[in-house]
Amino acid sequence: MSSKTVFPARLGGTVNVPGDKSISQRVAILASLADGTSKVTGYLNGEDARSTLSAMEQMGAKAEFRDDALYITGVAGRLQQPDEPLDMGNSGTGTRLLAGLVAGAGIEVAMIGDDSLSSRPMGRIRQPLELMGASIGLTGKRGTLPMMIAGGNLKGIGYLLPMASAQVKSCILLAGLYAEGKTTVIEPRPTRDHTERLFQSLGIPVEINGLEVSLKGFGPKGPRFNARDFTVPGDFSSAAFWIVAVAARPGAELLIENVGLNARRTALLDVMRRMGADIETTVTDATGDPYGTIKVRGAVLKGTVIEGDEIPNLIDELPIIAVAGALAEGKTEIRDAAELRVKESDRIAEMVMNLRLFGVEVEETEDGMIVSGPALLKTPSVALNSKGDHRIAMSMAVLNSFSDAAVTIDNVGCVDTSYPDFWRHMEQLGGKVT
Repeated sequence: MSSKTVFPARLGGTVNVPGDKSISQRVAILASLADGTSKVTGYLNGEDARSTLSAMEQMGAKAEFRDDALYITGVAGRLQQPDEPLDMGNSGTGTRLLAGLVAGAGIEVAMIGDDSLSSRPMGRIRQPLELMGASIGLTGKRGTLPMMIAGGNLKGIGYLLPMASAQVKSCILLAGLYAEGKTTVIEPRPTRDHTERLFQSLGIPVEINGLEVSLKGFGPKGPRFNARDFTVPGDFSSAAFWIVAVAARPGAELLIENVGLNARRTALLDVMRRMGADIETTVTDATGDPYGTIKVRGAVLKGTVIEGDEIPNLIDELPIIAVAGALAEGKTEIRDAAELRVKESDRIAEMVMNLRLFGVEVEETEDGMIVSGPALLKTPSVALNSKGDHRIAMSMAVLNSFSDAAVTIDNVGCVDTSYPDFWRHMEQLGGKVT
């Protein structure tokens, strides 16, 4: 659907968010490598996760949705040469992870994507993969898709990431599965550790020593491990929209069940608590990727500074944090977040522009923004354009629930990439959307 009209609303209640997109994509890759058939419960059936799963099917895996679960039959470590380019749609995560996998597997693959994905730089994965022995061909001056990969016979390397990136880390580790010798990735700051946790659950020997992650490669024949059952917890990044929507409303309450509580994903909770939010978490299961319940009670929020080591673990939540800043008392400053400029859109520029349309006082900086609140919100008289960025669309929808009139948001089909039920859940929590 090309547009949605969102009305002011008081949100609250109980919700179960869809499966974690990042974990779903990693599970699709590793279950497709396994020997046997894995049952996956909670898999996110959104566009990004589907494109990753489809790519694995092109390389020999078999997948079937049945009885509210996904069943994946793997290739026992031996990927097949695909007949056509892998179309990754809008998925930057899937593209970077699969680039590492196919570079190790010794097959030649072309990867393509939509206009948004094709504008995003891929040079940061080319350097480590070529150091390992792969050949990576990119397009244009900025090094973008289409991308050609020819690999095999890789050698393990030690690699210091120039910037904190879970995608690049996982790309190198997946390539390392097929390498000779030891592959070590050194992070400048802690990032999401879903890949390492899944490796451990499958018995793949991975060593974690502070900010160093090491893997002894299996060589050109690739890894051999047995299929198993996986449960994908609810996506914390999806829950973030409702956390902010309720945390900024004194008297409102929200309960989110079965949501991922991995400490490297939940930095938003620390930020919101620092701003004065009343949030409780209860861990239901701490094995693998922990999950549980989040309870939020609305309060008067205060501005804060978000910077440094916490940025990598809430990079996806920064647009909705900017919304929280507009609703809070005082200034909220986001620093060290230049990575936002090379997401599905330039999220710094887009958030600044949209916040100003609502009458919010905001200053754009090179690596973030300074938002002053609480804003006396004025609904824009013109339709907003998400620019094809799902997190921009959802953040603006949440902001307008605090406003004085309905707003139309154009180009909202992108929301299906990560949260197909977003609009239904907004109505479930008391909103109105047409």
